[in-house]
Amino acid sequence: MKPRLTFDEHAELGHALASIRDELLHRTTQLHNAYPRTGQSAVPGKLLKDATEAIDAARVKLERELNEEHPELAQPSVYYPIRED
Repeated sequence: MKPRLTFDEHAELGHALASIRDELLHRTTQLHNAYPRTGQSAVPGKLLKDATEAIDAARVKLERELNEEHPELAQPSVYYPIRED
């Protein structure tokens, strides 16, 4: 059996994924404001939206793993941290 992530590794990964997701959302909005939302010009924005949704799906599954592996430490803020603006 492969080793699982430590709680600290989950926390680091959760922070990284949240940051990447925020950046993807920002860039998706930037593209949607600059290019049409249909046709070939819309493809990059749609791909970034798909990437954001893939990160969201990964976060859901990783949060489940965290709850199974470290139930005493698990909390939603690990994979869904409060944004610091």
